[in-house]
Amino acid sequence: MTVTLALAGDTMLGRGVADLLAKSADPEAYLSDGVRAYLAEADATLLNLECCVSDRGSPWTAPGKIFHFRAPPQAAELLAELGVRCVMLANNHALDYGHDALLDTLARLEHVEIRAAGAGATVDQAREPVVLAVRGLRIAVISVTDHPEDYAATPDRPGVAYADLPSGVPPWLTDTVARMRMETDAVLVSPHWGPNMTAGPQPYIRAAATILADAGATLIAGHSAHVAHGVTPPVLYDMGDFLDDYAVDPDLRNDLSLLFLVTIDELGPVRLRAVPLKLDYCRTVLADGEERSWLGRRFISACQALGTAAAWEDDLLVADLR
Repeated sequence: MTVTLALAGDTMLGRGVADLLAKSADPEAYLSDGVRAYLAEADATLLNLECCVSDRGSPWTAPGKIFHFRAPPQAAELLAELGVRCVMLANNHALDYGHDALLDTLARLEHVEIRAAGAGATVDQAREPVVLAVRGLRIAVISVTDHPEDYAATPDRPGVAYADLPSGVPPWLTDTVARMRMETDAVLVSPHWGPNMTAGPQPYIRAAATILADAGATLIAGHSAHVAHGVTPPVLYDMGDFLDDYAVDPDLRNDLSLLFLVTIDELGPVRLRAVPLKLDYCRTVLADGEERSWLGRRFISACQALGTAAAWEDDLLVADLR
């Protein structure tokens, strides 16, 4: 049996998006009809939620901490309306407004029946995978971040699943992957890894991906760079951005990104289709014209650098991941 997952990168519903959400949670205001049509094609949609969902808390204070992202409670309803089944919370913004806001996030998501991986009231809860039943296929979702360390959950403090990946993949993570490979049909590991605004995966990320795949991960889908990277079986190194109000780098063009439609079975990913996106201010549409062509050239080149062939097929970028 095969299922198709819609996998999206960094989704930030705070700041400018939050201001709009205070007025309306109508999905059409944030994603165009074309983008939502591709989400509807998938059997399940998953994304990295790069903010907390709460009306409580105060900005986290730490050296070098500049940005704080908090979405209003309506954000959970928006995600539900978009058909999101699961979000990854192990990232560098889940605790931007403190522990209470993180716990609110978990409660708000649970209320609208969206599963959350990578965060919890304790370290054991944060590290425990989510198991999704998707058309009869049981898929384990493991969410982990390599920054910041001070967001890490502890035995008696809420936080995220933290792993110091630049120093190596910790045994608890490989053990979790191996355990879930035995208990489920497929294992998706979704790391928030590496610095922002990079054109390709750093060496430690490629090394970590190999270790995770060897441990039993059937699909690895990363995020953090804000720029979509190339792919190689079974790794999507970075999915770029999906919805935000971010400033645009004129060279890396983080406003041009991809929605990944990945068909998988018990053996892993079979085929990838990538939907070209244009991120306007707080609204995402299908990319077209020269921007679509530019994005295609970048993705095809990035895949070639990793030894993977990608090409246009109709309106989508495709790659064989088997």
